[in-house]
Amino acid sequence: MHQALLIPEVLLDIFAHLTRKIPLGRKSLAALATTCKAFHEPAMDLLWAEVHQLEPLLGCITRLHSIIYTQHKWWTSHDYHSTWAGLPDLEPLSAHETCQFLRHSARVQSLIIPYHDRLVHFLSAIPIETCVFPGLQSLTWRLSTPKYMDIFLPHTLRKCHLSTVNETLKYLVARRSALEHLSIDHFDPRAADELSLLSDSVRLCKRLVRLSCPPLDWAAWKHLSNLPTLLGVQIDAKRSAFLWPLERDMFNSSPFLNLRDLSIMHSSAAYIIAVMEHSQFPSLIKFTVRLELPSPAVAEQLFHTLSQCTTSQILEEIDIILDDYEDDYPDPDNDQDPPPPGNILTVIPHLLCFTQLRILELDFQGSYIRLDNDILLVAMSAWPHIHTLKITDSSLRPSVTFRGLFTAMRQCPHLDSLEIVIDTENIDIDPNAEPTPHTSLRTLELETDHYWVRNPEAVASIIFTWLPCIDGAGGGMENVIFYLERLRAAALDAVEAVSYN
Repeated sequence: MHQALLIPEVLLDIFAHLTRKIPLGRKSLAALATTCKAFHEPAMDLLWAEVHQLEPLLGCITRLHSIIYTQHKWWTSHDYHSTWAGLPDLEPLSAHETCQFLRHSARVQSLIIPYHDRLVHFLSAIPIETCVFPGLQSLTWRLSTPKYMDIFLPHTLRKCHLSTVNETLKYLVARRSALEHLSIDHFDPRAADELSLLSDSVRLCKRLVRLSCPPLDWAAWKHLSNLPTLLGVQIDAKRSAFLWPLERDMFNSSPFLNLRDLSIMHSSAAYIIAVMEHSQFPSLIKFTVRLELPSPAVAEQLFHTLSQCTTSQILEEIDIILDDYEDDYPDPDNDQDPPPPGNILTVIPHLLCFTQLRILELDFQGSYIRLDNDILLVAMSAWPHIHTLKITDSSLRPSVTFRGLFTAMRQCPHLDSLEIVIDTENIDIDPNAEPTPHTSLRTLELETDHYWVRNPEAVASIIFTWLPCIDGAGGGMENVIFYLERLRAAALDAVEAVSYN
């Protein structure tokens, strides 16, 4: 055996590669564990590090092995709930069987308990003081009850994912207030007691690093603002009609000193505006919003509030999606219908203060972002570090031209990915003029007011000469790609001919 294989760190790297890159990696780890003593412990640690159900662990019990794996084969083609229906009639693990179980459960670092798991009852006879999962760091608990949960809550637990807001959440945080990562999927917007339970539970967490949950009340926001450990918060209302009255009894919170990532999804614009107006985010790097498109006046207020935030000098990523607006809009195939004046949003000027932007993605459905050559030039001049720029809406007549686009792009030497609505019909640059190539752009999507570019050969020639490093194209450019590939093939043939001669 090579001496390098006797170094634990080297072995762990090799074995970890097996589980990530190679098919049947877990079978390979099992084989390695029986190869020699040096391989046994690190291979077994990785083999049992992530367990997605209790079946593998219980399958190691002699009495249950044939039952578990016979049922498992049946389950692959039948209903899960009926498959395990008879198992609760079997006896829980005995003291001897518990020792067998602990041989492998002590290695588990990440565990998922699925919905209606009927196998948990096998652990019910284990004494409460027994540390069944002493190394468990991450737990996904999808059961609706905290029954038997104590044996899954070691002091090492730092991350927990719950499916709903119920008594399980209160039980969890009461016993593990040192949780660092807490995620809750769903809640009933009609149940005020669930929302109160959620906010009260969050206020018991003292060391949160990342939180993902439904909307919180203002007392919970106040508590979070005082946590120096907090780095990321995602609020997701899952398109419910819920509106938490943040405006009532509101006061300014303490600064979120170290919060770097804030995401508010499927909530109301009023909720987001209230949070931004009454909070300070001096360290915020990424801000994400997704909600149903509000009225134009409220949308403008949202962007104005964002521009007044204390993050303007450091914010690097903004991702805002506004969709599902219910008003009727003009037919985009009717060139005679101008966009309704009240639905044109002048959002870009509100974002010019974010001089450190590296990623900006604005996706508006049912409204129109005011964007032309002049606005684009001012914007790109304000964002010299921009790497990814995506501005899409339901605009009827693109106002940005090729000349305006290339002039603006000179201000952004690091631009790598671009998606924008552009006028591809009125080509306002001389195809025979000496180009000034932009060599950092790799991905391009040019949306048009039609499903395809009407002059694909000319557009392909412009892209080929002005943007020579493009390796990905999309949007309405499907018919452009054909001509672009022909130009590249011809250029490659020319280079090969010169090299041959």
